[in-house]
Formats: sequence, C-alpha cells, structure tokens
Amino acid sequence: MAALRRCVPRWSRTQLLGPTKTADPNGRLNTFYQQRCAFRREAKRPETKKGSVPQEGELAKAGEAPVKAQAPPVGPPPPPKAPRPSLFKPLLFTIGFTGCSFGVSAIWQYESLKSRVNTARKEPEKPIDGSQDMAHWHKWWNQLSDFQKQLILLMSTADDFWSSLTEGQRTATGNIASTSISFERQSNCALWGVVTACPFSLNFSGIIAMNAVVLCCWRIPSMQRSMLKYFTSNPAARTRCLPMVLSSFSHYSIIHMVANMYVLWTFSSSIVSLLGREQFLAFYLSAGVISNMVSYTCKTATLRLHPSLGASGAVMAVLAAVCAKVPEAKLGLILLPMVTLTAGNALKFLLTMDTAGLVMGWRLFDHAAHLGGALFGIWYIVYGHKLIWRKREPLVKLWHNVRSQGGKPGGGPGSL
Repeated sequence: MAALRRCVPRWSRTQLLGPTKTADPNGRLNTFYQQRCAFRREAKRPETKKGSVPQEGELAKAGEAPVKAQAPPVGPPPPPKAPRPSLFKPLLFTIGFTGCSFGVSAIWQYESLKSRVNTARKEPEKPIDGSQDMAHWHKWWNQLSDFQKQLILLMSTADDFWSSLTEGQRTATGNIASTSISFERQSNCALWGVVTACPFSLNFSGIIAMNAVVLCCWRIPSMQRSMLKYFTSNPAARTRCLPMVLSSFSHYSIIHMVANMYVLWTFSSSIVSLLGREQFLAFYLSAGVISNMVSYTCKTATLRLHPSLGASGAVMAVLAAVCAKVPEAKLGLILLPMVTLTAGNALKFLLTMDTAGLVMGWRLFDHAAHLGGALFGIWYIVYGHKLIWRKREPLVKLWHNVRSQGGKPGGGPGSL
C-alpha cells in the first residue's frame, strides 16, 4: 500500500503534464502537448514609438494583419530638373554689341580715310639721287655681320610674301599694319644682343593670330579654370555675355582650329572685297555673337545645357555671305579636289545638314550656332548691308563735328 501511494502521485503528474493521445474523427491519433496552465496568456503587443512604423514580424506576433510597405524605386533616382536660364541679358548684349561693332567700324573707316588724305598732302616730293643712294647702301651693307645679313634677307622675304597677299588674307592672318625696314646711319637698336638697324613694327590683331594664341592658352594647366569660364559659351553658366565674344576665338583641338581658319582664309579675299576691311571685322564679330545667341536659345528650349566653343558660327556667316552673293562660283572639296560644285548648292547642302543635325539631336557640332551664323550671313548680304552700313552717315557726321570742335581751343568748327 505504501508503494502504491507513492506511485499514484507520480502517475497523476505524468498524465497531467505528459503527452496524451486523442482520436480525431477520421480514426487517426493526434499527439500534442498540453499547456502547463489552463488559461492562455495574451501576447504582448510591441510598443512602437510615435512616428515609427512597426515591422511586419512584430505585427504578426501581435495578431494584426501586416501592412505591405511600398518597395523603393528600382535604379538611380531621376536627376532634378534644371531651371530654364533667362536669356534677357544675352539678348540685350547681342543687340548692343552688334550696334557698337558697326558704329566703331564706321568711325574707324572715317579715321583711316582721313589719315590717308592727310599723309598724301603732307608728303613732299624728294629728288632721288641714284648714285649717292647706292653708294650709301653698299657701304652700310659691308659693315654688317653675316648673321645680320641673313636676318635682313629673311625679313625681306617675309615682307615680299606679305605684299603678295590680298587685303582679305592680311586681315584674316595678322593685319600687319606696317612692315617697314628702315636703315639709317646713326640709328642702332639691339636685337638679341646684336647691333642692328631695323625697327620692325607688327600689329597682331588678325583673327588667325588671336585663335592661335587662345589655342596655346588652353595648353597651360593654370589657366584651365579661366578658359572654361570665359572662352566657352554656356547658357547655364554665371558668366554668359562675355563668352559669347571670346568663344568665337577659342578652339581646344588643333584640327578644329585648322579647319575653321582654312575656310576663313579661303573666303577672306572675297568677303573683304565685298565689304571692306572695317565692315568685315564688324560683320565677323557680330556673326560670332549672334550665332552664340541662337545656340543659347536652342539649348534653353531643349534643356541641353552643355558648353560649346569655336569660330564655326562666324566662319559659316562668311561662307554663307559669299555663297549668297556669288552663287555661280565653283567650289572644290578639301579631301576631294576633283569634285566641284556651285556655291549655291554647297550652301544648300550645309544648311540641310545642320538642320537635320539640330532636329535629330546630333551632338558632334553645335548645329544651332552653324545655322544662326549662316542665316545671319545671308540676311546681311541681302538686306543688312542696306539697313545698317549705308545708314552710317549720321553717326559719321556726328563724329566729324565732335572732332572738329575739339580741334580748336575756342571750340569753333575746324579741322585737325
């Protein structure tokens, strides 16, 4: 009995806590573990802070339906839209610069003509004594060293080459104002430590010379930031007006500069013979600014705000002006000299290619600047010359009156 009493509590605890088997309606046995207590404890709900989102696992433990979170977008986030830059200041600069260019050119032409007339009046006719002159030069030549003689011969050859160029080629190349070599008996100047007698004055104001200088500046590392700021045109940049002029003289690639300057050299004689040197320079500078303004407009409309540089817009204006004035002229291709076509057909082909490039979004060239320069060249040779240059007389008269009043101390009319 004592042994039985000890086994009964042990058996009862085993039955209460151990596994039991129950039969389901299908006749199969199901084994499960009973809970230690008769009542089920309530699951604790996770405490969430204000503003925080409960996780999916926490909601499942609390017995609530999980809320599906939105998946983040696949790929990098889209770049923010750039605001369209204002073109009011560049437009005012274009109008003002074009007007000032033609106004200064008209005054420059007046001063050049006046200087030539005064020089022709003041030059006295000197009698020429050939025997004394030849004896003087022969004696002077024998006093020079071999290096001085070679240097003088080289300069004389350069002067002969320059004299053989047309006025348009001189204007495009370097516009050497006076390449005079004067030899005097008592005037000596040191050149590289050698005593010579050769004052040599050059005026490097030519277009090709300026483009070559800017190309060299691009190769200087310390000037890269300034070159990007002032010698590339971009409507989204902070400095937008001055680069419209300077970028017309800026090339980063040597091939790009050589191609543009070759076309300018080819058509410079024709355009200068049509317009004259002063009017041509005003036309060229205005074409560069106007072509950049057209480029600004297209870039702002399409939001393709990337920088550009080069003289292609101004060169296209020169080419288009000559082709529109002389459409029957024969032109040859650089790479295929045996193929010739008329100037009118060449202009139509270039306009078609630039229009297609602008519509289809080609980025190899700034096609908007090409079109702007070409259209300006055609407009100026057909209408602009009559509307602008032939109406310069009031400005020239005003300048003449100002110069005349300033020539006399009393302020009365007179001439300098």
